[in-house]
Amino acid sequence: MLKKILDEAAARINVPSFVDDDPVQFPRRFTRLQDIEVVALLVSHISWGKRKMILRDAERLLAMMEGEPYYWIMQGAYRSVPDDLNIHRTFFGRNLKHFCRGLEMMYSLHESMEECARRGHLGTYEEPAWALAFILNGMMSDANQHTHDSRCLPSDLRKSPLKRLNMALRWLVRDDGIVDMGVWKVLKPSQLFIPLDVHVGNTARALGLTASTQQHKLTTLEITARLREMRPDDPCLYDFALFGLGVEGTDLAKISAAERT
Repeated sequence: MLKKILDEAAARINVPSFVDDDPVQFPRRFTRLQDIEVVALLVSHISWGKRKMILRDAERLLAMMEGEPYYWIMQGAYRSVPDDLNIHRTFFGRNLKHFCRGLEMMYSLHESMEECARRGHLGTYEEPAWALAFILNGMMSDANQHTHDSRCLPSDLRKSPLKRLNMALRWLVRDDGIVDMGVWKVLKPSQLFIPLDVHVGNTARALGLTASTQQHKLTTLEITARLREMRPDDPCLYDFALFGLGVEGTDLAKISAAERT
């Protein structure tokens, strides 16, 4: 029963019109792989809080890049951003520049972020997002005088659910041609993990997919493992379902009770 409900919800939500009110619209505006990667990474990392605010601030960020995100970084235009410029909530110009220095270093060494991931053997890891975070943290540290900025990526990868990076990877890797872009081939959709935020966590708990009350890496692994049982080839298709069921106000407790009987 649960699989049927999740499949039906995913089919309702994973449609082209979903793009119009979701941050995935921003990387979808580009065709050059490097532009898509830059925008996917940066926009996903300001994707927390109210959706209207996220979309507004992502729009302003792209306008700042003048339609050329990759060149904006590689030509060093980001260096003129004021440190105290508010990009989104607690993410400021100083945080954006920290991120961009690391990206500039990475792109000076690799043709694309996907190539960097390939050379780092990302496809061989059981937990690709955390492996990629380790690589990117190293790049940002080297490019920023060996300092770390937790506003960019967490330092404690043992605990962080890496919601925003897992979201970016969903956009880049899932390849059903509807909402997500599927431009990366270094990973398969089967290797992705659910982008765990408060709303997805609440829905997953209500459905009995986890008993954990924490937004923790282990919770992400547990929920994804349950979803992978139902959809081994593409567990993150159900990210749409968990989002949609929460928004639609479905009686989740009733579904969970039915599953136990």
